[in-house]
Amino acid sequence: MKKGLLVIFTLAAFAANSVLCRIALKEGHADPATFSSLRLLGGAVVLLFFQLAARGGRGIQWNVVNAGLLTAYAFLFSLAYVHLNTATGALLLFGAVQVCMILWGIIQGEKPGRRKIAGIAVAITGMAVLLLPGASMPSPIPAIMMIASGLAWGAYSVRGKKVADPTGATTGNFLLSVPVIALLFMLSPEPKRVDSDGVALALVSGGVASAVAYVLWYRIVRHLTSTTASTLQLSVPCLAALGGVFFLKEMPDLRMIFATALVIAGIVMVIASDRAAAR
Repeated sequence: MKKGLLVIFTLAAFAANSVLCRIALKEGHADPATFSSLRLLGGAVVLLFFQLAARGGRGIQWNVVNAGLLTAYAFLFSLAYVHLNTATGALLLFGAVQVCMILWGIIQGEKPGRRKIAGIAVAITGMAVLLLPGASMPSPIPAIMMIASGLAWGAYSVRGKKVADPTGATTGNFLLSVPVIALLFMLSPEPKRVDSDGVALALVSGGVASAVAYVLWYRIVRHLTSTTASTLQLSVPCLAALGGVFFLKEMPDLRMIFATALVIAGIVMVIASDRAAAR
């Protein structure tokens, strides 16, 4: 039960992150480089404060590869997001995450059974029902950046399966990302802009919806197969759409309800398959 609640909270935080990014970037409260920089800085400050207060600064783990993947995901996502509509961006991002994590699982010897494969297919169908009607042919460069962002997040997730201390590892990843994102911020040719709303959105995105959620994700993903972890994340676009209904006053429709039901059904099938295999 506790594990299930952690999964729900973490995925809801991922969805909240999507909504916060949408508001900040789509409504012009911040440019991508500034938003990404503040987001990662906010996450680093929150996690460092926790490490100092709870552990006296001990236990921080430094992994350059994981920090690079985190930075690549956050920066490329923001850059691509402003040039893609929401549906297209989500399809490219989560499609890349699925491909990365499922292929990695197969390489590592995971053999999903028929029920799990069917569950994955149902969940993917649900996401497609939700997003395809709003998608459009993207420009090549933003599309490549979003796919690269998804691959970076997929790799970041599978590497988390070997992490013994999620809090220490995530803190180190965020701290190492700060100088890199600062350099990318200075090198970014786009005009810099941010208002007070943009600062607040970026800091909440980084300090809560990213930092805390990523610690929990590393804690959760260790106990999941790569295929299950990737499928769970297909719920994020649906949760983000529901978040748009509650917080952005967007109108729900039958397609959203049907798509969400399909994704949930697919996830339930995948989880049931895992439980059956564990017996």
